[in-house]
Amino acid sequence: MKAHPTVQTFGGFDVELRGQWLAAKGDGEVYADSAYRSAETEALLAEKQVTSRIHERAYRNRPLTEEQKESNRQKSKIRARIEHVFGFMSQSMKGFYLRYIGRRRNAAAIGLINLIYNLARYEQIVRLKLLPRNAA
Repeated sequence: MKAHPTVQTFGGFDVELRGQWLAAKGDGEVYADSAYRSAETEALLAEKQVTSRIHERAYRNRPLTEEQKESNRQKSKIRARIEHVFGFMSQSMKGFYLRYIGRRRNAAAIGLINLIYNLARYEQIVRLKLLPRNAA
């Protein structure tokens, strides 16, 4: 599987803020739903040197081509993997409610949340025997 150094997905926040919060300069790639596709968003991402992996959108009397559908499928594979991690953290670990004062304390808390997720995922991989036989 190809490693993605920085991947961001967005959903559930105020659409008015999307121009400000969508990406920072040098974030790598942005994966998002087709609701975030617009000329303005694409220009913002290009300005910030971020690769857009936003889904293609179909319009009335202009359905998606097979190439666009396949492109959306490939983007969805990556988005789903990322969003499952965030779903696990928010549902099982209550991971997105941090009330620490200071960026360093919040960063440390996020690091611990990620560590706990990785331990839980490792336990699941071992329990379900998901490792390939030759990868031990």
